[in-house]
Amino acid sequence: MNDKPLGGGTYPVAFTPEQWRARLDPAEYHVLREGGTERPFTGEYEEVRPAGTYECRACGAALFTATEQFDAHCGWPAFWAPADSDAVELIEDDSLGMRRIEVRCARCGSHLGHVFEGEGFPTPTDQRYCINSVSLRHTD
Repeated sequence: MNDKPLGGGTYPVAFTPEQWRARLDPAEYHVLREGGTERPFTGEYEEVRPAGTYECRACGAALFTATEQFDAHCGWPAFWAPADSDAVELIEDDSLGMRRIEVRCARCGSHLGHVFEGEGFPTPTDQRYCINSVSLRHTD
């Protein structure tokens, strides 16, 4: 797996921290550029949408579609796969004393959330991409 540091790797879309701060509001910056997490059940996209694409709020890259979204009742938007396997990068995350897989935007390196496997959801991949609403923008 790739071990690019948040904001420190080489991505097609790259800005300085000051430029990111000018582009993002404080909550967006905290999640997308500092690897934070929004509180559960507070995001605007936790409910499944009937159609559309979810883009990276930082750079506009297409990440997920409503076709892959499902209701996991976990407090964050959940998807069983990205729209394209090259849209995201997966990175081992051993913070918080547990092994998780972090999901980042492959275009700008922004933190999106984490992916979990083997939870028994009736989806084609048995994966749950648990993504912060604040890291996404829904378009029809």
